[in-house]
Amino acid sequence: MGEQPIFSTRAHVFQIDPATKRNWLPASKHAVAVSFFYDASRNVYRIISVGGTKAIINSTITPNMTFTKTSQKFGQWADSRANTVYGLGFSSESHLSKFAEKFAEFKEAARLAKEKSQEKTELSSTPSQVTSLVHAVACEQLW
Repeated sequence: MGEQPIFSTRAHVFQIDPATKRNWLPASKHAVAVSFFYDASRNVYRIISVGGTKAIINSTITPNMTFTKTSQKFGQWADSRANTVYGLGFSSESHLSKFAEKFAEFKEAARLAKEKSQEKTELSSTPSQVTSLVHAVACEQLW
C-alpha cells in the first residue's frame, strides 16, 4: 500500500543555518505543500515537503520530537536524524495551530506504535524462552 498522505497544509519552509545554528535559511521561495504521511508497512509517520524536484523536508516523527510555536505564524522542530531544525512560516495563526495539533497527534501515534512494536518483540521472544526453560526443567528431572 505504501505511504498515504493524512494531512496537508501550505507553509514557507526554512532550515537552521548549520554554520551559525541561529539564522534561518529559506528552503522554499514561496509557500509549498507540507504533508504528514503514514507508512502502514513500517508503522511510521513522516513530514514531507517537496520544492520543485527535491524533498526539502523528509522527517520521520519520533516520540521525543517537539513542535514549538515560536511566534503567531511560525513553528519549528528539531530532527536529530536529519541533523537539522526545520521551521515553518504559515499564512495564519489557525494554520499554525492546526499543524501543531496534527504534529502532537501523530507524535502520540508514533509513541503508541513504538510501544506496540516493543510488546510484539517481547512477546515473540517469549516462546523460545519458555521452550528453553521447559527443556532445562525436563533435563533436571532426568537427573
